[in-house]
Amino acid sequence: MAEGGSMVMSTLGAIALMIYSPNMVVFMWYTAVHCQGSFSELVRGILSRGLGPGVWDIWSAVTLGSPTILGVIFGYMVFAVILQVSLPGPQTKGPVTPKGNTPIYTDNGFTCFIVTLLSFGGLTAYLKLHDMTPTVIYDHFGEVLVTLTIFSFIFCVILQLKGYYSPSTSDNGSSGNLVFDFYWGTELYPRVWGIDVKVFTNCRFGLTVWALLVLIFGLKSYEMHGFVDSMWVSVILQLVYLTKFFWWEAGYMSTIDIMVDRAGYYICWGCLVYVTGFYTSVSLYLVNQPVHLGTATSCSILIAGLASIAINYLADKQKEDARASDGKCLIWGKPARVIRAQYVLESGEKRESILLVSGWWGIARHFHYVPELALSFFWTVPAGFTSLMPYSYVIFLFILLTHRTFRDDEKCTAKYGTYWQRYKKEVPYKMIPYVF
Repeated sequence: MAEGGSMVMSTLGAIALMIYSPNMVVFMWYTAVHCQGSFSELVRGILSRGLGPGVWDIWSAVTLGSPTILGVIFGYMVFAVILQVSLPGPQTKGPVTPKGNTPIYTDNGFTCFIVTLLSFGGLTAYLKLHDMTPTVIYDHFGEVLVTLTIFSFIFCVILQLKGYYSPSTSDNGSSGNLVFDFYWGTELYPRVWGIDVKVFTNCRFGLTVWALLVLIFGLKSYEMHGFVDSMWVSVILQLVYLTKFFWWEAGYMSTIDIMVDRAGYYICWGCLVYVTGFYTSVSLYLVNQPVHLGTATSCSILIAGLASIAINYLADKQKEDARASDGKCLIWGKPARVIRAQYVLESGEKRESILLVSGWWGIARHFHYVPELALSFFWTVPAGFTSLMPYSYVIFLFILLTHRTFRDDEKCTAKYGTYWQRYKKEVPYKMIPYVF
């Protein structure tokens, strides 16, 4: 009875999320473009027509099948795949999986990112010379989101079937629930024709397109209003953050997104559509709601945001240095303190990991989330405080990272047992010292 109830709940929960999430990103776009960035106006507009007709009217505002948008989306996907498989980079290994597999990646993310931005700059210059503009993406952004959503559903069906019948590694399996398998995925590290699916969806598409879109939205703002300091403070901070990410991309391969989350709707739609439509929402909002900050305010926000990026990067680097040196390194001028935690694979083989207790990691187990949250606030606050919409990402990120601290605790308790309990005694706070 309990198993049956659990299956019903997991099925209904997955269906509810898959209905809610595409609507949410379309509503975000509609709010920014058609409701002056006001959720109140969005809700009033829906309720004035009735819930069903109001939602239908929003979706009806999206046209589909434009050759330009189809060409841009799938043309970029082909371009990104070509860069992913052709640009050189050192081989790097991900963490050993519970099944004993070690994923291997080509660490070319930073090169792919820079080549993409340079290509975008060249394309923009060419289009401008011929009285065209890449901001056509902004003009058809609703279509972009819906087209990507349709593609994501088809893509996830293909991945689900691949996991059933032709898995890339032994890190695969079915929950026995077709709906949940579609939502969560059936493979941890799927590859199609040698192309790593999660590297493509998460990095070459999701996070790279995030950077391209904030540039496009910044350019659209310039075309409409001239130079607006709030837009470009936000754009600069997002671009620096994303540049830092791609410089550190090999480290990302050891995070929960890659190590735990399978390639299903949750991660693939999330990276293809949610990142595209939601993570960029501050810049999308600022296109139609320009805010003039002044030099002093702009510089203060920019400096605070860059400092947050630096702290976040240094924290990640401390962990990478400790792993690379087997704990034999200096952190803040002192020998690193580590706990050597043993764990057992499903095969029974014993392995060892390093739990860092020094530096930023001695302050709190996830202190690096604090500057990441601060940064998201600093690239949002240029929008002012007249609307809640631009703060949606900050609120989401706070919930996501707080929840992730609990997920990490559960995962590490199961994996490391008494070693993790010892680590928690050494570093008692999850994220914020003396608070949480």
